Amino acid sequence: MSAPRLFATLDPFVESGAVMGRKVANAGFLDALLRVDPFDGYHFFMPSPRERDMHERLLAVRYPEAFARGKFKVLTRRDLPTAIAATPYAVFHLSDCITSQPRLAALRNATAQNIFPITGTTHSLSYAAYGREFLAHLWPGATRRDAIVATSKAGRDVVLRIFGSLRLGYGLSPEIHPGPEVARIPLGVDPGDWQPLADCDRLEARAGHGIAAGAVVMLVFGRLSHSSKMDLLPLFRAVQRLLAQGADPGSLCLVAAGWTDDDAGPFLQVLENLAANIKLPFVLIKRPSEQEKHALFALADIFVSLADNPQETFGLTLLEAMAAGIPVVASDYDGYRDIVLSGRTGYLVPTMGLPDTRQRDVLAPLCYDNHTHLYLAQGLAVDVPSLADVLGRLAADGALRREMGKAGRERVCREFSFETVIERHLAMWERLAASPVPDREALRALRHPQTLAYGEVFVGYPTEVLSDAVRLTWSRAGRAVYRGQDFPVIYAGMAGDISLAAIRTLLFLSRSGCPGLTLAARLAVAEPELGPAASRYHVVWALKQDLLERQETA
Repeated sequence: MSAPRLFATLDPFVESGAVMGRKVANAGFLDALLRVDPFDGYHFFMPSPRERDMHERLLAVRYPEAFARGKFKVLTRRDLPTAIAATPYAVFHLSDCITSQPRLAALRNATAQNIFPITGTTHSLSYAAYGREFLAHLWPGATRRDAIVATSKAGRDVVLRIFGSLRLGYGLSPEIHPGPEVARIPLGVDPGDWQPLADCDRLEARAGHGIAAGAVVMLVFGRLSHSSKMDLLPLFRAVQRLLAQGADPGSLCLVAAGWTDDDAGPFLQVLENLAANIKLPFVLIKRPSEQEKHALFALADIFVSLADNPQETFGLTLLEAMAAGIPVVASDYDGYRDIVLSGRTGYLVPTMGLPDTRQRDVLAPLCYDNHTHLYLAQGLAVDVPSLADVLGRLAADGALRREMGKAGRERVCREFSFETVIERHLAMWERLAASPVPDREALRALRHPQTLAYGEVFVGYPTEVLSDAVRLTWSRAGRAVYRGQDFPVIYAGMAGDISLAAIRTLLFLSRSGCPGLTLAARLAVAEPELGPAASRYHVVWALKQDLLERQETA
């Protein structure tokens, strides 16, 4: 990649609002990237001026030093064609691969100086409409410099299976419709953020939640939702088995904390009722702050995550727990098996799924996704006897917990630190940038098949289209605008599309009359920053504003 090395994205990475795993992962990635700071500048293209201004403020607060040094440039999506045409970007990396990546590739192919790599990360992959979104990736304009970054082996397999199904269903060949590369790079954490509490602080933190000093605390942290994260019923059933085997209810405590939806319904009350029925001390913490989250991880003895939902792809909280030195008990499901070394850093509990979901598959696009996810999650069984066995083993053996916690932290430092994750991204971007691409002009001529070509599709709507068959000249209002005696109306949202300076040039060029397309071509020469398409737009817009009019011929 040639200097200056510029990183660009369509996504904010740093967001306000509800704390969700995706947001935590994206913000942590940008934090780590800026610590390494391998690029000369970072360009963000936001959907609107309002979001541009808001994101600029967020960057200034979060990264004051880099902001003061001018490392950031925040623009809008409407600036993309001009910026891409003028700037040899090193890479565009998106925080999610789903919606924008193939459309950005089409814009790059049509306008860019260089075919820079475009990459995007996977998060949830299970929404019914995602087949349509992944189909957009399978077009002849995808190059070997484009990649989807799957965060887990399971996630990578899902993307490849989706591509395989789409090719089969639509009769697409891998040679003509290659799609992007599907790489695998995990999410990361900063191990330095997760430090144990001193014994006195740990006891104080427990007392603050009414937890007995000697209780073994099982922590569940994540979205508290049976339809979009995990059903905790198997955990209660496992504890019930332990109690039936003679365990003291007072020796255990379950803490469930995380994001809750406003319309969570009776689910949280069900959890409290289940705990009361088996006399298990239970602490429920809704929407904890980041500081509260760290305190909870520091007071816990065992971290439990029994994901049963296809929305889950990786498992960032497992990394956080391991970084905090806590052994992890997790379902043997999705990306969890990339993280936990069963028997060394915790335990993976066997799961059983359905052999066939075809009847639900055809119904899913007609239903709400949360209904589909709930149905599928309730059809995924976590082995309760195995869960009870490993929880009992860990609850009874403090030395084992410490040994596994130590091994887990060492694994995170070695395999999942953000420094390692950033290194892998940088290596991938360098490799992609060096990959051969098809003929540049052939790429430029390709149109994405899902692009709605408004001019061609709706060509029959107007009486006629701009051509040299009609001569245009300035009108009375146009002459007044040129002389500064009147002013055109430019609506909010159009300021980036209409240049008053170009309008004055256009009026001057039209004073003696000129065929329509020729007039646009002359404007493009006089105002080269417009380009041919914008020049034609200015001509028709001026006609709409009554600044131009037809010139009657003798």
